[in-house]
Amino acid sequence: MGQVAVVDGLRIHYERRGSGPPVVLLHGWPQTSHCWRHVLPRLAERHTVIAPDLRGYGLTDKPVGGYDKRTMAGDISGLVQALGIGRVSVVGHDRGARVAHRWALDRPAEIDRLVLLDVVPTRAMFRGDMTTARGYWHWLFHLQPDLPELLVGDRLEEYLRWFFERWTVNRAAVEEAVDHYFTAFRRPGALRAGFDDYRATFPDDIAHDDADAERGDRLRAPLLVLWGEAGLPAGLPVVETWKEYADDVRGQAIPECGHFLPEEQPDLLVEQVLGFLT
Repeated sequence: MGQVAVVDGLRIHYERRGSGPPVVLLHGWPQTSHCWRHVLPRLAERHTVIAPDLRGYGLTDKPVGGYDKRTMAGDISGLVQALGIGRVSVVGHDRGARVAHRWALDRPAEIDRLVLLDVVPTRAMFRGDMTTARGYWHWLFHLQPDLPELLVGDRLEEYLRWFFERWTVNRAAVEEAVDHYFTAFRRPGALRAGFDDYRATFPDDIAHDDADAERGDRLRAPLLVLWGEAGLPAGLPVVETWKEYADDVRGQAIPECGHFLPEEQPDLLVEQVLGFLT
């Protein structure tokens, strides 16, 4: 059963299970911590596992600001500290992977190992000829002020279902949870908060990433990158791209899988994560 901790006035909903070396699981859009339902119990056999709803998602508060990844990473850092836990490993999917990336850059002493799922770095998305960004059309749409809420509001289920169907291979594995996600995004402020997560890309997240590049800041923690064989980065040089941002990178595609790795291929994901953490 979930619990709530207050971190700098933000009520964060989270689930905690197991014992052993701590692992934090960070979900993406358009989901909540519920996406880890098949992964969390397996990891909890060997680890203390903490799975929060990020700022603006699920049962966590939905303030009108603070969706830059630096602030969102600070939320989760504060949660971990409030629980009396020190250095952690982090598994982040989609938007949660971007929060995890920023956390490891800003607070490297807090991160032991990092697993990032179905993403390439934010800065890599928006450089060059925008070839990569065009494949993420929804990101560009979500950046617009007010328009996404206006167009999606009355068609929420149809909009979210488009992603759950188009971005999956094992669709039944995600379909079992779509009613949970529909309910989560009908909560007051939730739709706006999810779009604000994307809107924070400019100027905040990109500015922070550019500053890292100018200083030569890189990920120092060992990094495992995994993506679906039919996921969003499919066809991109994922490992090679991350090597431009991190010192110690390994990774591979997960077969018969789309974007939603924790639900489509939880057994293969757990196998990879446990092998990396140990």
